[in-house]
Amino acid sequence: MKLQQLRFLLAVAQNDLNITAAAERLFTSQPGISKQIRLLEEELGVTIFERTGRQLTGITDAGKAIISHAEAVLGEVDAIRDVASEFSDPRSGSLSIATTHTQARYVLPPVIKAFRERYPEVDLQMHQGNPEQISELAAGGGADFAIATEATADFGNLIMMPCYHWNRTIITPSDHPLRAVAPLTLEAVAQFPIVTYVFGFTGRSQLDKAFRKQDLEPKVVFTATDADVIKTYVRLGIGIGILARMAYDPDQDQDLCSLDATALFPPSTTRLGFRPGLFLRSYHYDFIQLFAAHLTREVVDSAVEAASDQERNALFSDLVLQEY
Repeated sequence: MKLQQLRFLLAVAQNDLNITAAAERLFTSQPGISKQIRLLEEELGVTIFERTGRQLTGITDAGKAIISHAEAVLGEVDAIRDVASEFSDPRSGSLSIATTHTQARYVLPPVIKAFRERYPEVDLQMHQGNPEQISELAAGGGADFAIATEATADFGNLIMMPCYHWNRTIITPSDHPLRAVAPLTLEAVAQFPIVTYVFGFTGRSQLDKAFRKQDLEPKVVFTATDADVIKTYVRLGIGIGILARMAYDPDQDQDLCSLDATALFPPSTTRLGFRPGLFLRSYHYDFIQLFAAHLTREVVDSAVEAASDQERNALFSDLVLQEY
C-alpha cells in the first residue's frame, strides 16, 4: 500500500467518482489512477468502488470505511510535514480559507492585509462557495479554515468557534416610501418586494424565521449569493434589499439609503471552523486572532481539547464578541 494510492483514492471520492477530474486535480493521468486503485483493491482483497463497465457508480461499504481511514492517514502525514515546517521555517507555508462572498468582500480584506504584512512568505488561498460547500471543503482537508454564518453548525466533525455577531440593514433607493415609516416594522417591510440572499447564505434562515414568527409572508422576488448583486437590483427598482449590515458602504453606496433592521431580526453569528487533527502552526493562530481578537491561542487550544460540543460552547459562553 502506497500513500500515492490513498491520495488517488481520496481524489476520486472527492470528485464525485470522476476519475478525469481527479487526474486533473492531481496533475496525473486517468489510466494511472485507475491502475493504482485496481492494484490497491487487489492488495486489500476488497472492492472499493462499484462499477458499471469502466464507469464508477458508487462506493462500497468497505470502500467507505477505507476512505475514512485514508483521510485520517493522509491528515497525519500532512501534520508531520507541518510540524517539521514549524520548526525549520516557521514563517513560511500555506493557508487556505473557504468562505462566502460577504466575508471575502467586506470582512476579510483588512485581516488578509494585516496577515500578509506579518507573514509575506505564507501562500494564501481563498475558496468561495455556499456554507455547506465551505464546511465540506474544510472537513475534507481542502481548506484549513471554514468561515461562514449558516450551516456550519451542522458539521459536527469541525471545531467551530464564534467570531462575531452581526445584524441586517434594509437598503432602498433614496426616494423610497419605507424611509418615512417610523418605527420600522416587519409588517411595513413585508408590503414591498424584497431582494435578499439565497436560502442558506448569510443568515437567511434567521430572516425567514423572523417573518414566520409574526405570520408574515415576505415577497422575495429576487435572490443572490452576492451582496453587490443585491444592491444592483435594488438600484434597478426590483425591490428593497435586506442584507448584512457590514455589506453597506456609506461611501460607495451614497445613492442608497440604509435603514437599521437590528430591532426586526435576531442577530446572527459568524464562525470559524477547522477539522480536528489539523496541526495549527503559529501563523494559523495569528490569523484566527486577527479575525477574532478574543480567540487567543489559549482559547483555541482549549476548544481543541474540549471533550464535547457542550463543553466547547461553555468555553465560549463568557466571551464578548465584536458586533458588526
